[in-house]
Amino acid sequence: QVQLVESGGGLVQAGGSLRLSCAASGRTFSSHTMGWFRQAPGKEREFVAAITWSGSSTYYADSVKGRFTIPRDNAKNMVSLRMNSLRPEDTAIYYCTAPAEEQTVVVGASQYDYWGQGTQVTVSS
Repeated sequence: QVQLVESGGGLVQAGGSLRLSCAASGRTFSSHTMGWFRQAPGKEREFVAAITWSGSSTYYADSVKGRFTIPRDNAKNMVSLRMNSLRPEDTAIYYCTAPAEEQTVVVGASQYDYWGQGTQVTVSS
């Protein structure tokens, strides 16, 4: 059974930093793009960041570019999301995700098959 388990969420003041981690089990994703999405109350789930299997390419939503990074560790079957200069509008549930088969499109939620349970990030002003 494939599982993605996120950790590291919490409450932080605006301008602060958090690091989210996602541990995958049940299969390896070392040959697949992995990503992060988020969903704020009353809003649709939106793309945040993705990284190709080799780590050679990363993709970011415009709203987080320059503040977030997405490193991965294939040996540990893990991906992280480092978030700096956090803003109240970053408040959301953050989800780790991976596709069953490698995809060329990485920003659409429909491209991904496996999802974690989510971790809450709250940024106070």
